[in-house]
Amino acid sequence: MSAESRLLELKLKLPPAPKPVAVYKPVVIAGGMAYVSGHGPVCNDGTLITGVVGRDLDSAGGKAAARQVGLAMLSNLREQLGSLDRIGRIVKTLGMVNSAPDFYDHPKVINGFSELMVEVFGPEAGIGARSAVGMGPLPGNIAVEVEAIFELA
Repeated sequence: MSAESRLLELKLKLPPAPKPVAVYKPVVIAGGMAYVSGHGPVCNDGTLITGVVGRDLDSAGGKAAARQVGLAMLSNLREQLGSLDRIGRIVKTLGMVNSAPDFYDHPKVINGFSELMVEVFGPEAGIGARSAVGMGPLPGNIAVEVEAIFELA
């Protein structure tokens, strides 16, 4: 099943594609790959999910923020590529959690993003290499930022 069909089947609503807030492109296509700049958790109303995971948000709240990052990224990919069906697979993810110093479940938080990619692209194409790290602060105090590399179909 195509990624676009999966979005409809799952009844997923993508937020507006985030616009750059500095000097960069959201997506760069080179050598059959889509390099996606860091995205934050943009909601459908344009607001951002903010806060420090492990202090302002619990692990579940951080995971929900990471899923929302995925939806924002899919929105930007669709805008840049014309269709998510142009994506062959996810290759690499870097997930960054705005983390309290004593919070250690970064991989569980970034699972919110990764599980969404599996839902949309399937287990073979939706799972790639991944890093999940804690850092802080993130721009605008966003809870999670994710950058990724996709292979085009």
